[in-house]
Amino acid sequence: QVQLVESGGGLVQPGGSLRLSCEAAGLTFSLYAWRWYRQAPGKERELVAAMSSDGESTDHVDSVKGRFTISRDNAKNTVYLQMNSLKPEDTAVYYCRAMWKSLDYWGQGTQVTVSS
Repeated sequence: QVQLVESGGGLVQPGGSLRLSCEAAGLTFSLYAWRWYRQAPGKERELVAAMSSDGESTDHVDSVKGRFTISRDNAKNTVYLQMNSLKPEDTAVYYCRAMWKSLDYWGQGTQVTVSS
């Protein structure tokens, strides 16, 4: 079956960096478009970053532009979210999502906490 497994979250001080990974199994990785979302306590889940299936097009929500970067490694079946200059307001559970035609899969999430 399809599995998306996020990793790389943790506790980091403001201004620090983390790289989240989302490793996929059970799907044809190169066919899928990829998204990273986050959900902070008491808030709705929000789209943070997106990448097209061919990897040529990316987009990031304004609040993370210039700080976060989505990327992918087809050979490793893995999508990444590089997060730099982290702020306390980036604290959330981060989820990856794979989309192709009617197929839609989510990972279980990884906690990111930005605090001194």
